[in-house]
Amino acid sequence: MTFIQKLRTRWQQADTLVCVGLDPDPAKFPDCFVDDDDALFAFCRDIVDATAQYACAFKPQIAYFAAHNHGEAALQRLIAHINAEHPDVPVILDAKRGDIGSTAQQYACEAFERFGADAVTLNPYMGKDSAQPFLDYNDRGCVFLCHTSNPGARDFQELLIDGQPLYQLIARTIADEWNGDGNCALVVGATFPQELKVIRNLVGDMPLLIPGIGAQGGDVEAVVNNGKTADGTGLMINSSRGILYASQGEGYAEAAADAARELRDTINRWR
Repeated sequence: MTFIQKLRTRWQQADTLVCVGLDPDPAKFPDCFVDDDDALFAFCRDIVDATAQYACAFKPQIAYFAAHNHGEAALQRLIAHINAEHPDVPVILDAKRGDIGSTAQQYACEAFERFGADAVTLNPYMGKDSAQPFLDYNDRGCVFLCHTSNPGARDFQELLIDGQPLYQLIARTIADEWNGDGNCALVVGATFPQELKVIRNLVGDMPLLIPGIGAQGGDVEAVVNNGKTADGTGLMINSSRGILYASQGEGYAEAAADAARELRDTINRWR
């Protein structure tokens, strides 16, 4: 199946819109990992195995691995573990790539062939030629930044271009011109629910990845009401810290599972 097919199947069969973000910070790991040279992989593996039943996707953030010696090898092993043990759950590599075509080709190879991800986050700033190497992997997903969750999102993303905000131009362009193979999605922050509603109206049923729930202050009810599609899906609502570090004690994996289940149930109440 393509990324989009895999995601839609997961939405329906698992009845969940929760995306589990994997942003491992060893400083926040339980004490049992203090002297563990394999802590990055082992901690994330335990979180993945505990939360998989509640996840519509996993989203490892590459910087949290690449910042550490042997971290990228741990990421490679982690995605291989997910693909082997939880093959129904797609993996989105959060890398926010965007560069000239020849370099983009290498980044696409990294994401899809080296790491084996089902999708990757991308920055559309440099235009379609910088996205094309990723789009050419038409069974994989290309998740483009549109209106992000950080406070500085308004600095550029809401500047007017011929009378319309830049983020709306991005949404229209990707939906109308870049999505020929139906493998595109957009990143839209939970902290901007009204903009989310506008984007949903512009892009139809295109999947939306929603960061900003929990620690960043995004509201689940507003996200679901403004972002869901007619069938009550269309969203990958991400939580990272709220799930990963639900407990720093011995029951860290069980606590993560409880947090993921609670978020799933909260989202489903508003669908």
